[in-house]
Amino acid sequence: MANTFIDTARITVKSGAGGNGAVAFHREKYIAAGGPDGGDGGRGGDIILQVDERMSTLMDFRYKRKYVAENGGNGSGKRCTGKDGAPLIIKVPRGTVVRDAETKEIIRDMSDDAPFVLCRGGNGGWGNKHFATPTRQTPQFAKAGLPGIERVVLLELKLLADVGLVGFPNVGKSTLLSVATKARPKIADYHFTTLFPNLGVVFVDEGVSFVLADIPGIIEGAAEGAGLGHDFLRHIDRCRLLIHIVDVSGSEGRDPVADFEAINEELRAYNPELAQRKMLVAANKTDILEDRSLLEALKAHVEAQGLPFYELSAAAHMGVRELMKAAAGELAHLPPVRVYEPEYVERPPQVDTSEPLTIRHEDDVWIIEGPWLQKIMANVNFSNYESRNWFDRMLRSAGLFDRLEEMGIQDGDLVSLYNLDFEYQR
Repeated sequence: MANTFIDTARITVKSGAGGNGAVAFHREKYIAAGGPDGGDGGRGGDIILQVDERMSTLMDFRYKRKYVAENGGNGSGKRCTGKDGAPLIIKVPRGTVVRDAETKEIIRDMSDDAPFVLCRGGNGGWGNKHFATPTRQTPQFAKAGLPGIERVVLLELKLLADVGLVGFPNVGKSTLLSVATKARPKIADYHFTTLFPNLGVVFVDEGVSFVLADIPGIIEGAAEGAGLGHDFLRHIDRCRLLIHIVDVSGSEGRDPVADFEAINEELRAYNPELAQRKMLVAANKTDILEDRSLLEALKAHVEAQGLPFYELSAAAHMGVRELMKAAAGELAHLPPVRVYEPEYVERPPQVDTSEPLTIRHEDDVWIIEGPWLQKIMANVNFSNYESRNWFDRMLRSAGLFDRLEEMGIQDGDLVSLYNLDFEYQR
């Protein structure tokens, strides 16, 4: 059966563009020179991420890779504002980490219920009603809306589990999960029965429970991507406690100590922090043990490292209760499930400013437009000092102010850049 568990996806998202402002004038019987009444454009729709408890994989993103929110409506006469674009809500499973596709930095960890605005819609352009002054009573211009923001992101699902079961394939992890919880994973006597993680809730006592995850069998070289290594190892990142299951039956001719160290090495190679994660070691399949010395050798090796050691047979339901109680006791002293802090910092977009801007002089207003100007204005936070300074440097390096002075701009003239107006000062 093909693996249907999808835990990574790459998607492109784009918020809606703002609607254009309108050029219109009041026309009503018996009212002369009613003045400008062009309405503003509506705001473009946002791209919003929302956790959906019914989703457990990123399968929905396998076939649909681009998501575009609705544009804002254009303004119209009678001071009517255009309709705001509807936001586009993208639902993701709890535990989805959102990364910037280029830098791989974390933008958001979708582990709580709060919606997250990934891309804000463009502001609507102003209608000509905003530009009427005592000396300019019939402005013949309005502003275009700002474009939406487009970005490529990576979605990475990391299961939210308190305890993770790790070990080689076919050591009995799925059996233990089925015995300790009400989960029903596929169980069979061959390797790689489990092709995707399974979760179950362990009820230890009244008010005491935890989420247990059966992580598919890890093989040597998994940290370098052997087998489905990275697909499985990422789900251990959030686990507060690991239970390392080792087959000591000798039925496959394996050395339990060598198996134990091989898995630990893969965990260290994938993420050095995992080497410091609290771990319980469980020797499984003791009911079919062929050589007691294998069990004793593993016990001595594990206890020499200061790790708690337990004997069990998941299939025979022996020692399972004691192991789950020990896990609950450890969890009581461990920090909560890890939530990844954002690492992403908004950076100014890389823009080619070589294309000349369009400059129109209407009365005492200088209207400046152009594709690259639209793009950078959609990404500038004008309430931030450093962002404003960067924007000013971009305009100066593009030669805008030199062009304006060549065209005769005067101190005090109004400069209009989409949703920004300012008085020009040399």
